[in-house]
Amino acid sequence: MANSLITSEVPFNQDGKHTGFLRVPHSVTTSAYGWLPIPICMIQNGSGPTLLISAGNHGDEYEGQIAVTKLIQTLETKDIQGRLILLPMANAPAAEAGARTSPIDDGNLNRSFPGAPTGTPTQMIAHYIEEVLLPPCDYAVDLHSGGTSLQYPATLLRGPAHSPEEEVGLTLLSNAFDLPYAWAFTGGGGKTSTARTAMGAANRKGVINVMAELGGGGTIAPDILADTERGLRRILHALGMLSAYAPDAPRGTRTLNAQGSVFAYDSGLLELHKDIGDPVNAGDTVALIHDPAAPWRAPIPVTSPYEGIVLAKRHLTQVQRGDAIVQIAKDAR
Repeated sequence: MANSLITSEVPFNQDGKHTGFLRVPHSVTTSAYGWLPIPICMIQNGSGPTLLISAGNHGDEYEGQIAVTKLIQTLETKDIQGRLILLPMANAPAAEAGARTSPIDDGNLNRSFPGAPTGTPTQMIAHYIEEVLLPPCDYAVDLHSGGTSLQYPATLLRGPAHSPEEEVGLTLLSNAFDLPYAWAFTGGGGKTSTARTAMGAANRKGVINVMAELGGGGTIAPDILADTERGLRRILHALGMLSAYAPDAPRGTRTLNAQGSVFAYDSGLLELHKDIGDPVNAGDTVALIHDPAAPWRAPIPVTSPYEGIVLAKRHLTQVQRGDAIVQIAKDAR
């Protein structure tokens, strides 16, 4: 398929629930003819949309991995109308290591699209997703979080629409997911996208898609996981793929445009002065950086050049020059 060296243990055009692995060839000293397993589930039942839900693009982002795993365990063929592709650990080596990047090739999957059919394992996975999994899809949802270093509230990410049909689809996905926040991009996207992300890959293939940032900090927040599970089932219902599900009333979403991140210019220990959702004015001190190795020095203030609210914050206390401390966003107009 598309010159990929990856093979699938599950059929792509056969009714039923099929589970197995995508086999990524990986020849090493201890396994000459070995392969890396990427778990996949395909549920197909008659006609209807095709939806890809992926998680584990970054291996230290856990909320999506659990939510997709639960869908695999609880959904059966009779529940679905159409075709549902579930990919809980897209970069499985990274997910197994609990790391943002793969320990096999140091590959960051969400910076590797469109990939290469005969490249490194991460490049092969990116190529397979873009050239094999996405082309038959009508819709795609890629689940992320802040990972080890950052924390987000439950936030949907969507790009601008490039046609009335795409706007209808993006609005449907956004309203159905019904997360507390939405981060709306004001540019990019479309079939000419050069983004090296899964969102860019879906845009190039004409697939209506959204992404989500869901917690982080290397932990699971029960409320965010519950929002994720609820949102995915609401999306399936809104697409006509899960008719037996009865969605509850929408809660509403606050739509934001990102203004930028505030970075550390010094190393030390971080004392945050702002939390997620807090208002920020330009010039406000968002954090102090302390240096216990030279405790007689005054802490260094970190100020924001942006006005808005805190959409994400650093989870780790140790900070190095160049680390993002907070991300600031502003209500969309």
